[in-house]
Amino acid sequence: MITARGISKSFGKLQVLRDVDLDIRTGGVTAIIGPNAAGKTTFNRMVLGLVRPDTGVILVNNRAVNGSAIYREQIGYMQQAPRFPDNLCAADLFDMMADLRGSAVKRDDELIDALGLGPVLSTPVRVLSGGTRQKINAALAFLFSPALLVLDEPTAALDPVSSLTLKDKIRRARAEGTTFVITSHVLSELEELADHVVFLLDGGVRFAGSPSSLMAEAGEPTLERAAARLMRDHARDTLLQGLS
Repeated sequence: MITARGISKSFGKLQVLRDVDLDIRTGGVTAIIGPNAAGKTTFNRMVLGLVRPDTGVILVNNRAVNGSAIYREQIGYMQQAPRFPDNLCAADLFDMMADLRGSAVKRDDELIDALGLGPVLSTPVRVLSGGTRQKINAALAFLFSPALLVLDEPTAALDPVSSLTLKDKIRRARAEGTTFVITSHVLSELEELADHVVFLLDGGVRFAGSPSSLMAEAGEPTLERAAARLMRDHARDTLLQGLS
């Protein structure tokens, strides 16, 4: 589904990604994890064509991400902090997306109903809570049953019931063949959902494989503890190298 080769990206003097090679297979859930500023969101935005790498190439379904927007027709995106026009309501946003996608594309209202958005569909988003805006964000991402969904901190601001509803939707879509790329700091959720884990550290891929393999490598019982162990070991090794 996604192939990245030799990806590097700097913002000024800050190098975020360094010669990254990465493969995300079709179907299943791939979790991209790592410390803050590891390049997780930057990579996602490259897949979406919102950020261009300094070097390297990204392919989505064997189509190079090179400025053309055609490949994005089959991608749904849930950003971490949605920003919607304050004067619009949720119904306006759903209708606007339907107009952009075209009448021939089937609309999936399942998540709108499951998240209980019916009572606020006509309410301007400026008066809605952060959690309700995140529900709208999730519903928009799934609205047209895309083949690839890129979710950035998807359960942020959601209450436990809404979080569970969203995770159940992810499971159903995965079973139907949808590909997911998820970034999140809630590693317990990713351990529950992910088939594959990519651990970015110091601008590169430190690990790529199953969650159980990462836990085995780190000698830890959970994904959260395994990631923390690798981060601590890396920090220790970097310090020792600096002292030597």
